Amino acid sequence: MTTLVSKEGQTVPQVTFPIRQGDAWVNRTTEELFANKTVIVFSLPGAFTPTCSSSHLPRYNELASVFSAHGVDDILCVSVNDTFVMNAWKDDQEAENITFIPDGNGEFSAGMGMLVDKSDIGFGKRSWRYSMLVKNGVVAKMFIEADEPGDPFKVSDADTMLGYVAPEYKVQESITVFTKPGCPFCAKAKQTLIDQGLNYEEVVLGKDATTVSLRAVTGQSTVPQIFIGGKHIGGSEALETYFA
Repeated sequence: MTTLVSKEGQTVPQVTFPIRQGDAWVNRTTEELFANKTVIVFSLPGAFTPTCSSSHLPRYNELASVFSAHGVDDILCVSVNDTFVMNAWKDDQEAENITFIPDGNGEFSAGMGMLVDKSDIGFGKRSWRYSMLVKNGVVAKMFIEADEPGDPFKVSDADTMLGYVAPEYKVQESITVFTKPGCPFCAKAKQTLIDQGLNYEEVVLGKDATTVSLRAVTGQSTVPQIFIGGKHIGGSEALETYFA
């Protein structure tokens, strides 16, 4: 494997990325992406791959507003994939808070010293998994996964980066609300969470899940059903009691 060396204190490589926007090709340069900005970059082996889709990308997308409140202007997801694959992955993940950068030729990853050979699994040259904080084009901090077999994912995650950017910030516990369209109690529960200034994920019955799923998870067949930090709270009245 390529020796993985931190580039802290160095300027990011100068690369032009051809990106497909709608029916047009648009060139975006590293100058445009990084100049006079504070930017988080997280790079990964491939779009649609398991850890990237289940953990790495969603958590950065989830915490984007927190990073923004602490001075981060943009969050870039870089992968050695073409722009069509990256666009399809963005749509699939509904990751609207992330800027997807297709490093199709591996130029950026190579310039960062992070291009590795994954021919053993049919990937060819890909990026090693890492994250970094870049200020005005200069790498301020890098978190590089250890040179271990497989696909290690221990330090390039969003929470580790947040701990560096805003060490005093206490991350909100994850909240999920099971709802169905037209349910007034669901609307009431969601408004209660909004009034508390809390972010939540909504799982809509008939779209994201079924009543069978709801019963299997909660033991209940009515909505809303609310979970906070993995704990089942209950319906809208139980939520109000929880905050009271």
